[in-house]
Amino acid sequence: MPVNLAAPRPQDLHPVPGVKLGIAMAGVRKANRKDLAVITLDEGAAVAGVFTRNRFCAAPVQLARKHLAAGVGIRALVINTGNANAGTGEDGLVRAYSTCVALARHLDLAPEQVLPFSTGVIMEPLPNDRIEQALPAALAALREDAWAEAAEAIMTTDTVPKAASRQVQIGGAPVTVTGISKGAGMIRPNMATMLGFVATDAKVEPGVLQALVREAADLSFNRITIDGDTSTNDSFMLIATGRAAHAAITSLDSPEGRALREAVVAVAQQLAQAIVRDGEGATKFITVQVEGGANEEECRRVAYAIAHSPLVKTAFYASDPNLGRILAAVGYAGIDDLDQGLIDLHLDDVHVATQGGRHPSYREEDGQRVMKQREITVRVGLGRGAASATVWTCDLSHDYVSINADYRS
Repeated sequence: MPVNLAAPRPQDLHPVPGVKLGIAMAGVRKANRKDLAVITLDEGAAVAGVFTRNRFCAAPVQLARKHLAAGVGIRALVINTGNANAGTGEDGLVRAYSTCVALARHLDLAPEQVLPFSTGVIMEPLPNDRIEQALPAALAALREDAWAEAAEAIMTTDTVPKAASRQVQIGGAPVTVTGISKGAGMIRPNMATMLGFVATDAKVEPGVLQALVREAADLSFNRITIDGDTSTNDSFMLIATGRAAHAAITSLDSPEGRALREAVVAVAQQLAQAIVRDGEGATKFITVQVEGGANEEECRRVAYAIAHSPLVKTAFYASDPNLGRILAAVGYAGIDDLDQGLIDLHLDDVHVATQGGRHPSYREEDGQRVMKQREITVRVGLGRGAASATVWTCDLSHDYVSINADYRS
């Protein structure tokens, strides 16, 4: 069961003018399930993205990067679940390109105007023939209000679809931001098995859009971890159709740019946190806040040391206030001149440690009370400066092992 996460209501997901989505059953891995999504964009839409830093990246990642760099104007995305098309060599690139060619023919586009995305099992040939045969059905189903169905069609081990939407005023005009994501395991995005697609009808210059997608990724998908594994297929795309009735945004520092940034980051963070809440086997959602750092990078390093630790994560699962594990993670995070005498640790409202040792008022029953909650905040003070960083993670349960042991069966 996901942690305080319900499936999105279709009526809460605002259509984005200039974007249509179509779903089909291609039988990529299993019959009778939605496993193919096509997204079409009106001419003139701007597209930017960030991708996995895993050097063993999947064929669709390599091809999507190449097509984006070609600068020909992206008009469509094709997304399949059930097969990652990773670890498939030159044959994987040929199969991914074949799906782009097939969709381009249906839409009278160049293949380079199509971006491919895949998620699922690694090192198996992509059944591109099944995908290509299902494209007409996906195109026939194209609708502006199919965001909820698209969120379902890109799921792998997710237990619920993930989607979010906002509407804001920019330059006196209404602007929509809507997005979907998938992911539940093999999650420690580092770009950016996680996919995210966010669209807006705002008018944004392409260079500004690329800066925005990187910033949004750094404040959302790059702040989550389930198991510390960076997937071969991580991709986060930001689309701006330019259909809103306001002047083009040329800077994120302008009032219009700040308003758009706030909306995009809010949607991206909601999608990223939904991935953690639906983490494989997760029973608890944990926020790790590190403050008082000399710089943001060392705060992130400490936060991730805590969030990645199997010992910390299993203690949370067991509701065991073995909180020395958190202090140990702070100590091995790689800050060579860290003064342990300045470290403070809070577990929600409970002051656990101060000046590097146990707080005089701390009682284990207080720690256990917090550890039994479904949502927990860990707050660490480093006493080194004014920088801070936040990471979201979950506990590590027996079910995580079972899910991943049985994944291919």
